[in-house]
Amino acid sequence: MIKHINSKRHCRGTGDSVFGKEGGLLPVNEIECCETTEVHEELLKAVREKLPGEEELYDLAELFKVFGDSTRIRILFVLFEAEVCVCDLAQALQMTQSAISHQLKILKQAKLVSSRREGKSVFYSLADGHVRTIIAQGSEHIRE
Repeated sequence: MIKHINSKRHCRGTGDSVFGKEGGLLPVNEIECCETTEVHEELLKAVREKLPGEEELYDLAELFKVFGDSTRIRILFVLFEAEVCVCDLAQALQMTQSAISHQLKILKQAKLVSSRREGKSVFYSLADGHVRTIIAQGSEHIRE
């Protein structure tokens, strides 16, 4: 069943912006919007049945926040190539060990990297193959 509600376009004149296909910002009034509101109940029912719970959505959003820092992305790219210690990461990225350690803590809390001790050194590596997949898919998306 479709409910029709006649109204003016809801997107016009808000002053907000959204990302367009080419990555640039577009004013919301340039976004195509429905001229009437039509509620597609059967479609919404199917969507609601598949929608994850709030806790899972929150956890997923928190995971993606971790990828929102270019230093952490740079660290992950180094770890794609080899298991390394903080000293090596600091040298490779031309940063202080303190700055690297701070970012590694965040990556480890998000279960994206793991560590192992060998004598006086601590070596870091990717926690699993999912990390590489996430970055690869993100890279592919921005290249399209």
